[in-house]
Amino acid sequence: MSTATRQPGRSHARLTFFVCFMAALAGLLFGLDIGVIAGALPFLSSDLQSDNRQQEWIVSSMMFGAAVGAVAAGWMSAKRGRKFSLLISSVLFIIGSLWSALSPNVESIIIARILLGLAVGIASYTAPLYLSEIASESIRGSMISMYQLMITIGILAAYLSDTAFSYSGSWRWMLGVITIPAVLMFIGVLFLPGSPRWLAARGRYHEAQKVLNMLRSSSEQVRKELDEIHESLKIKQSGWALFKNNPNFRRAVFLGVLLQVMQQFTGINVIMYYAPKIFGIAGFASTTNQMWGTVIVGLVNVLATFIAIGLVDRWGRKPTLKLGFLVMALGMGVLGTLLHLGVDTDFRKYFSIVMLMLFIVGFAMSAGPLIWVLCSEIQPLKGRDFGITVSTATNWIANMIVGATFLTMLETLGNASTFWIYGALNVLFIVLTIMLIPETKNVSLEHIERNLMTGKLLREIGARD
Repeated sequence: MSTATRQPGRSHARLTFFVCFMAALAGLLFGLDIGVIAGALPFLSSDLQSDNRQQEWIVSSMMFGAAVGAVAAGWMSAKRGRKFSLLISSVLFIIGSLWSALSPNVESIIIARILLGLAVGIASYTAPLYLSEIASESIRGSMISMYQLMITIGILAAYLSDTAFSYSGSWRWMLGVITIPAVLMFIGVLFLPGSPRWLAARGRYHEAQKVLNMLRSSSEQVRKELDEIHESLKIKQSGWALFKNNPNFRRAVFLGVLLQVMQQFTGINVIMYYAPKIFGIAGFASTTNQMWGTVIVGLVNVLATFIAIGLVDRWGRKPTLKLGFLVMALGMGVLGTLLHLGVDTDFRKYFSIVMLMLFIVGFAMSAGPLIWVLCSEIQPLKGRDFGITVSTATNWIANMIVGATFLTMLETLGNASTFWIYGALNVLFIVLTIMLIPETKNVSLEHIERNLMTGKLLREIGARD
């Protein structure tokens, strides 16, 4: 599109939003596959006669696949582009969903869940990266947070679908219905443009400029952004070579790893994967109560994510994270105390659920979206694929550890101690946020990169000159 025929700024904003929304559909599939297992697990475990250990493997096998998928996505996204990776992810979502629904035994479901994990790993790597490279710095945080919003909507949709099918116990329909949005995602991604930063990194500057002309409101903005991209590409080394030889890049990679460990060890996926069981521990014995309680968890998760979208580009990443970890620590700590005292009265039973919801609010407004935002912002362009590969793989390894150990922790440590441990971890994460996490709102990716590569402290790489 030539500058002579540029559309008004409002049209560019609408187009940018549309592109980001279509990319964020990957988050919807991500959320559906996280959420669906919570409702399907009680029915499939009964139908297929699975024990606690097998149930942990059914849950955590997707995380194993996701870790592998994230590593594969790093190579694929670098070589073939972000759009191609999103297309492959949608195809794997379609195949994995159908396979899950048709599985005759536990082993087959585990294999199908690994395949879905590959899809989730590719999507969780590629979508935030693509969004960070498409959106301008003024809306980058809210656009990547929209990806997290789509994850929460997917989780809620899965919980609602599970509840609807729970009356007949149709766990195969719970797992198979995800095929429909997967097909829609495949069609939508076909219409997305390439990432301008990936195109520039491949030497395709004319195509990169064409994409930016479509998405930015002024020629001056396009010129400045292209100049910054060109400057960042002057670093000769990239990927593993850059990691091996540049200590500043290693700092960014290690920070990305730490951020993803912090997100997972808040305990969020304990709630997402085992929500019906937790409602049972809290005294809600009937399957109907547990399923509708799970729906409420999903709804609170969606609504609280809007807090993050509103705050991330106004209040900032760091203060939102600190508040979120504080709220999560309070929720987990009080919930553990109530379980220790015993939920033998209606007041304690319902108050324990209030604390559970408080925890969900804390996560959805902070660590849920903001960890993905930060991980996509802190890596230099020449090392972005490598750095985000490492941090995303870390997310899924940590996720797998949490999913595979929760039931065992309940059995060996007890209900109260398990939740106290997660509460204490959230207190630790407040300290780490203060010491290490930068504030990156309204700062270009290239400016963050310059601060990192000149050796500024990690917590200061978002500082303006």
